[in-house]
Amino acid sequence: MMILTYDIQEDHLRTEFSKFILSYGRRLQYSVYEIRNSKRILDIVQEEIKNRFEKRFSQGDSVLIFKITAENQILRFGYAKNEETDLIMY
Repeated sequence: MMILTYDIQEDHLRTEFSKFILSYGRRLQYSVYEIRNSKRILDIVQEEIKNRFEKRFSQGDSVLIFKITAENQILRFGYAKNEETDLIMY
């Protein structure tokens, strides 16, 4: 799993980047995404960012990726606290 956050100034590039990331993960907040997938998919996301987007970023743009491993502990509060619970229907 990884957490990805970005700050991209140019509207068109930001929209394109957001749609790209949404195809692999889900939005947690405005520019913060969670991507849960296989290592291969996570590697593809990173390569796509490097090859497709990085050269188009301006000096003020940034993308941060936090890799979350099984050893990391995620604490959730508020609404986020309910997102990891299983729903059982009878």
